[in-house]
Amino acid sequence: MKLIKRGEGEPYEAKGHFNCWNARKLAPDKDTKRLLIAISHFLPNGGAEMSSSPGERVYFVIAGSIKIKGKGEEHLLEAGDLIYIAPDEERDIQVHGTEPATILVAMTKAD
Repeated sequence: MKLIKRGEGEPYEAKGHFNCWNARKLAPDKDTKRLLIAISHFLPNGGAEMSSSPGERVYFVIAGSIKIKGKGEEHLLEAGDLIYIAPDEERDIQVHGTEPATILVAMTKAD
């Protein structure tokens, strides 16, 4: 078992993200075999550029609201909503509204 307390974690900059602060809670090859868990805090007008990842991703909205855009689709997520993004699926993120958004991010490392 590994316990991560509130306030613990390693700050990091996520490529292609803006107006955002991230804290890695668990890292693959360090704390886990393949799983990354992080908290991302986005300011209003914050987000992430269109990109893809070779691993699976799940975003769970803790607070605020975000828009996730993919090829031909757009989803509005609010607190309590979750979205799964398959490997190599492109997405961008935009904060919706004037409140900050906090997201729990779970990603798998590609094989």
